Amino acid sequence: MVLLLVVDLDPELAALRPLGAFFVLRTIGDPAETSHPALPTLAQVYENASSDVYGNPLTFRIRKVADALDAPEPRIAASIAHLGLAARLWSAALGCAAVYGRIPDLSPGRLHWDPDGSAPEDLWLAPREPGESLPGDARTLADVVLHGHLEPLAAALRTAYRPAGGLLWGNAASALVGAVRQLGPHGAGARARALAAELLAHPLLEGTLDPRTLRRRSCCLYYRLPGGGVCGDCCFTRAPRSSPRGTSG
Repeated sequence: MVLLLVVDLDPELAALRPLGAFFVLRTIGDPAETSHPALPTLAQVYENASSDVYGNPLTFRIRKVADALDAPEPRIAASIAHLGLAARLWSAALGCAAVYGRIPDLSPGRLHWDPDGSAPEDLWLAPREPGESLPGDARTLADVVLHGHLEPLAAALRTAYRPAGGLLWGNAASALVGAVRQLGPHGAGARARALAAELLAHPLLEGTLDPRTLRRRSCCLYYRLPGGGVCGDCCFTRAPRSSPRGTSG
């Protein structure tokens, strides 16, 4: 049993800052008041809506990742971009749930994203009313992150880049476990592990990882990048040989 003291969310979510950059949410002011006045919401991103500054924000981000990593195939950059955004979403939500016992409303229409930002992804939470929060339990996390974000993100990526569904849900599970490991040295680690165990039993994530080792049963395709190897939780123990003319799986 994990005992949790539920603490009210402070306006700046300051308790997330010691956890690291992946967990931090910018909450001060409105994105319209910043130096980036036209940051799209994630709802716009998932709908493939146009942005005044970035055109299609998802396409813009994937091209940026592809250029930075010299990706030989757009689908590889799409997978790496997806993994980065999934990691940020899980970290912010899980960090709040583990530290505060509650999470803010992280619905796609309230989270603004800078597709031209560096890693980790730059997320802005729109102003919220005092006391406006949701329970920090696994069911709510699944509703907010899996159904609210990762399902529509996967649909948008499959339409444009056709990555395998197993790859995307493997990315989602890997990002979740990565967030838990980052929380391990902190007092919230036990709570995070308990939440993750429930989340990994969700139908969308069940079977994506080996239950004993937590190694993936799919590959994010990082090894296909120039100089890329295999990740620590990859299904491969060494980078497989592949034909330069072959497509990624």
